[in-house]
Amino acid sequence: MTGPPPLFDRALIRRRLARAARKPASFLLDRVAIDFAERLSLVSRPFPRALDLGTPGPQIAETLEAQGRIIVRAAPIIERPHSPLLLIGDEEALPFASESFDLIVSGLCLQWANDLPGALVQIRRALAPDGLFLAALAGGQSLIELRTALTSAEAQLVGGASPRVAPFADIRDLGHLLQRAGFALPVTDVEPLVARYDSMLALMRDLRAMGATNALAERSRVPLRRDVLLRAVEIYAERFADQDGRVRATFDIVWLSGWAPHESQQKPLAPGSARVRLADALNVSEGRLPRD
Repeated sequence: MTGPPPLFDRALIRRRLARAARKPASFLLDRVAIDFAERLSLVSRPFPRALDLGTPGPQIAETLEAQGRIIVRAAPIIERPHSPLLLIGDEEALPFASESFDLIVSGLCLQWANDLPGALVQIRRALAPDGLFLAALAGGQSLIELRTALTSAEAQLVGGASPRVAPFADIRDLGHLLQRAGFALPVTDVEPLVARYDSMLALMRDLRAMGATNALAERSRVPLRRDVLLRAVEIYAERFADQDGRVRATFDIVWLSGWAPHESQQKPLAPGSARVRLADALNVSEGRLPRD
């Protein structure tokens, strides 16, 4: 029995990341690496065995190493070939035994997973009891402006639209996936970031330099027509420009965190076990709802 067809061309993603590593546009990953350090600084745990899973660059590992953490990297490409703690790894096929790590982090890669539920299950298994998983990935309304401009231009000039920008997962769906994978105390939140560019073409150059251009398995193999591209640039400027003429690009960074279950963790109270009435806690009188 075969599964669903893959959403992404993973081999193409690796090739594009390898090309982008020669001269990357790293501002987004730089920002995420800083946020990782801030979030982990709030957790008073040493995490002696830590894994950076799939992050397409050394920024997160270097930031956490500066905090005194020893990081093993399982990356889709090698940009530092002499690093003794780096190996080529795939977040959809982890080469680690169960309970191998106390901390697993992942930055800006899980949005390209064809089997995200399966990847989360494997991450959960690779964590020791009371181990922490923390990840950031593009989600929500990321690149909504680019998707709108390209779809509108192609519909106007061609009479239909091909998938040009990958779909991104909703924060609520990601929270449900954490629960299904068996994580305790799952938390999701989103940090919207807005970058500004001279034009849509400048944004597309940055996406290429991130290795983040269209890698959908069902993408059109026909190059985008020049007239469609120029019309998309016009639509982008018409709908998403600020008063100074620069255009906006949204990146919704969705943060996921969860713990491998452990007996020391807080447990939800059983239904009916509360000892204080809600009305008493709110210092209000309790009444009955009127009947129809």
